Amino acid sequence: MLAPLLSTYQQAFVEAGCDEAGRGCLAGPVFAAAVIFPADYHNAVLNDSKKLSEKKRMALRPIIEQEALAYAVASVSAEEIDKINIHKASYLAMHRALDLLQVKPEYLIIDGNKFIPYGETPYSCIVKGDGKYLSIAAASILAKTYRDEYMNALAADFPDYDWLSNKGYPTLKHREAVIRLGITEHHRKTFRITDPQLTLF
Repeated sequence: MLAPLLSTYQQAFVEAGCDEAGRGCLAGPVFAAAVIFPADYHNAVLNDSKKLSEKKRMALRPIIEQEALAYAVASVSAEEIDKINIHKASYLAMHRALDLLQVKPEYLIIDGNKFIPYGETPYSCIVKGDGKYLSIAAASILAKTYRDEYMNALAADFPDYDWLSNKGYPTLKHREAVIRLGITEHHRKTFRITDPQLTLF
């Protein structure tokens, strides 16, 4: 049984948790989400998306969307990633999600150890925050499920890259397809798509 996560990092201000999905992928956008829960919110099942099955993530998504005070999901395209790099793109996706929130956050908690400030809004970066705070965990689930759906839709037109299974991550089958077929318009051209040791026999 996973330990329950904390409701808030601080209680003086309206707090939004932020996380991204797809940072390490070879193809597709990076997605990010921002979630604001009530200060006393509790959910014993909610946890880091990586610790949950796809079925559990999808079951939790409508609960998050119904019980959050506000939530938003946004993305940055592969083309934009190639222009500004994946690090800046991850933070830009978070900024875009924050822009879409119907409730203005007064404090941000960000999964990870770095962030580009969002205006004057104070923030804290929390390493493995998606396994510590409910709003970050919820953001990780929204970002992951929305991105997975996006990649599933693309997969229908590009079946050889196995995106239904790998969602754009650099699996062996995905990299082998790139070697055989080349890249698509959805691939990140600045990423190192193939490992130099990877050869086909």
